[in-house]
Amino acid sequence: MTAAESTTLTERQVEVLELREQGQTQQEVADRLGTTDSNISAIERAAEQNIERSRRTLELVRTVRSPVQFSVSPGTSFDEVVASVYSHADDAGIKVAYCRPELYTHLYGILEECATQNELKTTVDIGITNEGEVRVFTEGF
Repeated sequence: MTAAESTTLTERQVEVLELREQGQTQQEVADRLGTTDSNISAIERAAEQNIERSRRTLELVRTVRSPVQFSVSPGTSFDEVVASVYSHADDAGIKVAYCRPELYTHLYGILEECATQNELKTTVDIGITNEGEVRVFTEGF
């Protein structure tokens, strides 16, 4: 079994990413593989999209496997999101692994693209693990 068979990447994508990681330019990779630099660019872009889809799939799985799950509606402020995390965790007898400022920073880092002026623009699904880790999944971001 090759490395690509156990991933969402194709053999060619793995090959291109490996060569690029070694410092080769797109043109050098294209020359080596007998194609164009435009094709190499397209292969890299497709690989990055596959990687992002895999990352989002993992986020979703981690969220839905969390024993505490809830959704937060658009229009909710970050302060309300943080309060909601603590409230849901308290109800389940789970100690959140973050103090308030850390949790706020953690959530803002994940949800920055989903917010305007400290308010969510979209529905967000949140999970809290038994260890107090806070998992977040957003549609389309």
